[in-house]
Amino acid sequence: MVSLGYARVSTVEQNADLQTRALKEAGCLKVYTDQGVSGTKAKRPQLDKLLEHARAGDELVVWKLDRLGRNTRQLLDLIDHLESEGVHFRSLTEGIATTGPMGKAMLTVMSAFAQLERDQLAERTKAAPAAAAARGRRGGRPAVTPETERVRQAGQYRHAGLTPPEIAKLLGVSRATVYRYLALPANEPSG
Repeated sequence: MVSLGYARVSTVEQNADLQTRALKEAGCLKVYTDQGVSGTKAKRPQLDKLLEHARAGDELVVWKLDRLGRNTRQLLDLIDHLESEGVHFRSLTEGIATTGPMGKAMLTVMSAFAQLERDQLAERTKAAPAAAAARGRRGGRPAVTPETERVRQAGQYRHAGLTPPEIAKLLGVSRATVYRYLALPANEPSG
């Protein structure tokens, strides 16, 4: 039996080192890694390559269930495919292996709970902006108003060496307003 590892990270910026190290420590002869590939995608080049190389009696090992599939249906379909080819499956984090009937049952239960967790997270993520709006808060970047533009200009003028009275005259505001603008942290000259 040959253990083949599969690691996946969703974005190019993420790092698969933790998964790769754990898979090698678990005895994986080779680790296939998809970088910048979402788990929701049906096509994952390195997983496809691993499936081409796996033979009856081999074992596909993942660090965690969600690295293999993002929903219960996708995960169970893949496990069924592996079983039909005589390839075993093992998840390190969850401690699940499909070498016996209990492993398959546990896999089904664990993937259902993982799916439930993802669905609940998606619900909370969608509900958060509505809850914030109900409290009078808006998301996103603050709008640039004429005043914020004047604050920015005051900082630039000050950085260029103009005095507050000169800045006030250029902006058409009082000296006190210029001092208030210059006291804001965003307008301190950058080094």
